[in-house]
Amino acid sequence: MINGKTLRDAIISGANNIFNQRSRVDELNVFPVPDGDTGTNMSMTVGAACRELEALDDGCTVGEAAKVAASAMLRGARGNSGVITSLLFRGFSKALEGKQEAGAEDIVSALQKGVEGAYKAVMKPTEGTMLTVARIASEEATASGIADVQELWELVLAAGQRALDNTPNQLPVLKKAGVVDAGGQGLMVIFEGMQVVFQGGAPIQSEELTQNKAKLPSSAAGKGVFTDDLMKVEDIKNGYCTQFLVNKESAGVSIAKLRAFLESNGDSVVVIEDDDVANCHVHTADPGKILSEAIHYGYLTDFKIENMHEQFLARQKQGKGLEKQKAAEESPAASQFVYAAVDPEQDYGFVAVAAGEGLAAVFRDLGVNAVVSGGQTMNPSTEDILAAVQSVPAGTVFVLPNNKNIIMAAEQAQKIADRKVVVLPTRTIPQGITAMLSFDPSVSADDNAVAMMGAADQVSTGLVTFAARDSDFDGHKIKKGDIMAMENGKIVNIGSDLTKTTYRLARSMVKKDTSFITIISGCDVSEEEAQRTTDMVQAKVGSDIEVTLINGGQPVYYYMISVE
Repeated sequence: MINGKTLRDAIISGANNIFNQRSRVDELNVFPVPDGDTGTNMSMTVGAACRELEALDDGCTVGEAAKVAASAMLRGARGNSGVITSLLFRGFSKALEGKQEAGAEDIVSALQKGVEGAYKAVMKPTEGTMLTVARIASEEATASGIADVQELWELVLAAGQRALDNTPNQLPVLKKAGVVDAGGQGLMVIFEGMQVVFQGGAPIQSEELTQNKAKLPSSAAGKGVFTDDLMKVEDIKNGYCTQFLVNKESAGVSIAKLRAFLESNGDSVVVIEDDDVANCHVHTADPGKILSEAIHYGYLTDFKIENMHEQFLARQKQGKGLEKQKAAEESPAASQFVYAAVDPEQDYGFVAVAAGEGLAAVFRDLGVNAVVSGGQTMNPSTEDILAAVQSVPAGTVFVLPNNKNIIMAAEQAQKIADRKVVVLPTRTIPQGITAMLSFDPSVSADDNAVAMMGAADQVSTGLVTFAARDSDFDGHKIKKGDIMAMENGKIVNIGSDLTKTTYRLARSMVKKDTSFITIISGCDVSEEEAQRTTDMVQAKVGSDIEVTLINGGQPVYYYMISVE
């Protein structure tokens, strides 16, 4: 059997292990574009749980530890790999709910529920990925009949490793590159970190923590003295972490006003509700004021109020979790949005994800209420998207992720938002722009969703970027630094001259029925160069096709090209 302290420390150990090895996992990505962020996304997802886990005392139950971890990972999930990771750990929360301790049978159930939830969340599951690694580990654990947790987890690791080693045989692109699946490797790193604690060892420490300790003066080493750039206890303005359940007086009672009250009297607000119960979390300076307001919505249970000043000082004394304290600050994307209650007179609102002030301005001009900064290599978290959604005072909020690796995080935000959310699975910025142009305020949300995505799917997207690594991909011998042109995600041209490569891509994308070409320049392209490229394209395609230049200011991509 394992207790809550063991599970708590195991997850922290797993988080630190993936943090330490995130770059190695990132490097397993085989596609040569600069998107090798699987390890980073998984690290940030699991790491999001560390601060709240560290706040749990040693007497916590396994149910409490699993619930805290799952809730934090859900909010902090980034990228598809991060969302899948969070769903796997949500299985632990479901299986261990209300339990003081957990045995091997409980761990088996946790793995089963996690795999089931992860597969359901992926529209078209691909075998040879982290899903396969988790599934096979779960299946072999289920069939083993092992009654000891330590022995069971050893089997989980062995089965998972065999599944990981087999991923190149399931996905030819991995075999050609001579690597295993990055997400599967990341999951094994997390599980290995957990095993250290399950076997009775101390949690793996973060390398960043070790480095920070090494930088301290000898008189401060081991005494919990922080350098000036680290967080100080006085920086905690809302010092009481307050959690409780509102058991609603009647089914379906809206908690929107309560959430607005929490937002105006604290920070780090999370409210997850169903028809009968609302689970509330807030950091506040006055817990009494919060509870006095909350009781108007129903009777309160499961109170938990903790003094974060004391928690901070305790961790400082122990020298634990310096990097997690820093990382726990609210992300810039989330903190820029202020919660707004739904305005009954505002039917529709919009959230879009985009990187670059030029693109943000384009989306705002098209009617987007909130733009989340993010995109390739910088995937926003579920919490970032949720904060943006709940800053829009509309009954229905459309979300445009504009990147295939952000869609799942948006779908998770959809499930916990306190208003109706429609996620339009736009995979590129040009698709998002076209979708917004197709919105019709006079028709229903469902009709708009169909029409907007119908229009988006007609857009051809061209991308011009650089190769982040040497690769032999899709028949192309690619060297790090080469200019790559892609059409709808497929590499079509490799070159050394940016203007010529972009011009050739735009020209090749033109079809007989093409009417519009939009060229979106990035932050690394001068205005003069962008205009010269646009003029070349216009001269080639003729006056029958309208060519427009937009200064998007996006990173990573020198140009984005939309052809309609």
